[in-house]
Amino acid sequence: MSITNLEQLFQDKIDAETKIEPRDWMPDAYRKTNIRQISQHAHSEVVGMLPEGNWISRAPTLKRKAILLAKVQDEGGHGLYLYSAAETLGMSRDEMIADLLSGKAKYSSIFNYPAITWADMGAIGWLVDGAAILNQVMLCRTSYGPYARAMVRICKEESFHQRQGFDILLSLSRGTDEQKAMCQDSINRWWWPSLMMFGPKDSESTNSDQSMKWKIKRKTNDELRQQFVDMIAEQIKTLGMRLPDDQLKWNENRKHYDYGEINWEEFWNVVKGNGPCNKQRLEARRKAHNDGAWVREAAKVHAEKKAAREKQAAA
Repeated sequence: MSITNLEQLFQDKIDAETKIEPRDWMPDAYRKTNIRQISQHAHSEVVGMLPEGNWISRAPTLKRKAILLAKVQDEGGHGLYLYSAAETLGMSRDEMIADLLSGKAKYSSIFNYPAITWADMGAIGWLVDGAAILNQVMLCRTSYGPYARAMVRICKEESFHQRQGFDILLSLSRGTDEQKAMCQDSINRWWWPSLMMFGPKDSESTNSDQSMKWKIKRKTNDELRQQFVDMIAEQIKTLGMRLPDDQLKWNENRKHYDYGEINWEEFWNVVKGNGPCNKQRLEARRKAHNDGAWVREAAKVHAEKKAAREKQAAA
């Protein structure tokens, strides 16, 4: 069968909402796009543990500590699901991690900003995880089967993360003047980076059209960003706080909130590795990888000895 016919049959399956599975024929570009997206998502989950893990020992109560510890553990699990899904496309986990540590692979730009107060644990949960959920709920219907199935559990856990974050900010917003100021300051610092999480505007997104055709994505960057703004602009009223955007207002004609222009120069600067914590995050991951070398070596030796015993027993 010709490549043209295979591509048509592949697109017919996509259009019929039939999941693509690892052993199915797929265009090389489809495989590469999914590897890039899923591995980048996995890297983001793992790197995203760093700013929150730094606050586990400094959480204000034992209950808050236990909740944050559970959340960080969830993020590690999400990375595991996603690396496993990406491996079904033919790229090994070692290769993916090597690309991350070398700086070749990217992760979400949001994790290159510092978490400097306890309120940031709330803002990350409410805003960062809230933005992630809008992306990820859509991915439960993505066309690649292993990715879609991994996202079902991830989304359930991310919903808990968002509520945890909002609860932190709600408590601070009802506290002392100092706590209220801490809450507002955190929202001010995380709002714009959260909007950047959806990626470049549609007119500058090079992969969006093809990803939409293949149903890897279901909505464009700007559609998701608008949905996020509309959601947060209402939720923040419960906190009694404000978003740091003087142009934010309800547009009756569009039935959406208008909002100000994102600082795209800052976005691209962070993506290129020049954000506040880019170097710090990668150094932390490299150190963890090097410190864990003995575990990988021991596991490899154990696997080799087990295989040798099984081979000898079968002889």
